[in-house]
Amino acid sequence: MKPRLVILSRGPELYSTKRLLEETEKAGWDVKIIDPLSLTIVIDKDGGKIFHRGWPVECEAVLPRIGYSITRRGVAIVRQFESRGVIILNSSNGIMSSRDKLVACQMMSDNSVPVPITAHVGSWKDTVRAVSRVGGTPCVIKSTEGTHGYGVFLAKTDQQARQLVYQMLERNMRPLVQEYIKESHGQDIRVLVVGGKVIASMKRKANGIEFRSNFHLGGSVEDVLISEEQKIIACLAAKTLGLDIAGVDMLISERGALILEVNSSPGLEGIESSTGINIAEKVAEYLTFRYHDSLEVEIEDESEEITDSNSHKITSDS
Repeated sequence: MKPRLVILSRGPELYSTKRLLEETEKAGWDVKIIDPLSLTIVIDKDGGKIFHRGWPVECEAVLPRIGYSITRRGVAIVRQFESRGVIILNSSNGIMSSRDKLVACQMMSDNSVPVPITAHVGSWKDTVRAVSRVGGTPCVIKSTEGTHGYGVFLAKTDQQARQLVYQMLERNMRPLVQEYIKESHGQDIRVLVVGGKVIASMKRKANGIEFRSNFHLGGSVEDVLISEEQKIIACLAAKTLGLDIAGVDMLISERGALILEVNSSPGLEGIESSTGINIAEKVAEYLTFRYHDSLEVEIEDESEEITDSNSHKITSDS
């Protein structure tokens, strides 16, 4: 019987979802793509169950592809699967930590992962002081929550910075004021980490005068080799946030590599096309490794139980 895998995704037609489906099926998994919003959680004295359109969901592994807009709902579903002992590639805590840029920045800094100087302000009146602490203007103003480069702005003056912070606070957003790395203007490096190993890396370049280098904003991508030190930093960032699969965004500054943020559901299209590396296959291989490892642990536990039982029986007979 094939092991069962659930891919949690609202976009079965998306490139990354289709590639993961294709490669995990090749690796011998029985795969279903399920929309997280179509699942129902029932919590009871036995820990609870998960239902899809009235039927209980049973599986050996879950691969979350949780979109930003449904983070809390998606994380609740992942947490319920975790409570059932299912293999999860990216834990609920890892997803939540990576989605909050302030929390992620704090965690990485606490674990010696280099990050740009960052300030969190609660009042627009503190903006100018925060700007001076991160090195002055130009500086980056961003929301603590957001993806694909949305909610990220380059403020060229103190007045611009104040206006952006004020507008974010008015919209109940939590603004960050961050150091601008001029030597990395319009470009960064995306490092793909799977199972604690760097699988691929690409350089992303912004389109025209745009300073954000995101592929979804029309940026270009190309294969790039990174140093061993940069690989270690990328893996440490993923490990710090508790992510099995991570897209680590790195800026190269005069003082070395700085981690901008870590994506818990990294897109595969840009990095597979630019590097020629089959990322989805690497994910499938790691998932299969985790599954076989869990089977070995179960066998060892059963052997220990039998040994303990026999020892107890011998003692009783004596």
